[in-house]
Amino acid sequence: MRAAIFASGSGTNFEALVNAHISGLEIVLMVCDKPGAKVIERANRLGVETLVISPRSFDSKAAYETAILNRLRNLKVDFICLAGYMRIIGDTLYDAYAGRILNIHPALLPSFKGAHAIDDAFNFGVKVFGVTVHLIDLTIDGGTILAQRAFEYNGNDRDEVEARIHEIEHILYPEAVTKFIKSIQ
Repeated sequence: MRAAIFASGSGTNFEALVNAHISGLEIVLMVCDKPGAKVIERANRLGVETLVISPRSFDSKAAYETAILNRLRNLKVDFICLAGYMRIIGDTLYDAYAGRILNIHPALLPSFKGAHAIDDAFNFGVKVFGVTVHLIDLTIDGGTILAQRAFEYNGNDRDEVEARIHEIEHILYPEAVTKFIKSIQ
């Protein structure tokens, strides 16, 4: 199976997926919407082809996603992993890869959707935090949940919570991708 990983930031989940050496998986492309993001350096160091493409260079979201879709088709990408990709997937990409776009989210969905999930959960005062891997749909952080992992936390250090979430993400995402590949082969 050939995958593309989309990321916008530092790329720790991208690197975790690459370094997991998942049987039957070839990561053929890293797509980044933010020139200068650290994930680009990681991809170069790990020998993964990159597509750095700014949405501002296009007249519409559909045109932006069509440019990405053309590269995905040229590389015969079977599915997409979103790994800190901070853009909402539109109809163009979704229609081409429906049921084959995975996302990792730093909260136990359906609670605390959106870009500030860790802060929202921490500020709400929850005592159980976690991570969700899901197949996306066209709603924000919606879709079929594939895997979740939770942990209790009774402290008051938001950064400690985030560090624990990242530890779990780096284990759970490769596990979920492995199960996903087996389910579609």
